[in-house]
Amino acid sequence: QVQLVESGGGLVQAGASLRLSCAASGRTLSSYAVGWFRQAPGDERDFVAAISKNGYSTYYTDSMKGRFTVSRDNAKNTVYLQMNSLKPEDTAVYYCAARNFRLPSYSKSEYDYWGQGTQVTVSS
Repeated sequence: QVQLVESGGGLVQAGASLRLSCAASGRTLSSYAVGWFRQAPGDERDFVAAISKNGYSTYYTDSMKGRFTVSRDNAKNTVYLQMNSLKPEDTAVYYCAARNFRLPSYSKSEYDYWGQGTQVTVSS
């Protein structure tokens, strides 16, 4: 079993950058593919980005391509989400999730473990 803790959220102005971290404890995070999801009030929890277990493959929704970058440092047991050129519509709680499989999934139901989330608020 693995426990996930997100950090790095906050209140920023439009156009700013943030880097979210997803730190793992318990079992090593290198055993899992990891996804990032976000949920705004009243909305579904939506896929944002994901990275394969070995870090060689990354996946994004079209609206995040070129602005968000997912990466991992297995030696630090941490996955990151670098978010640039933030927009007010990026405001949400961001969650990381681990899937006990080589590749991630776009579907939140395919993930085995979740963090508690970190709030990102982008003002205009």
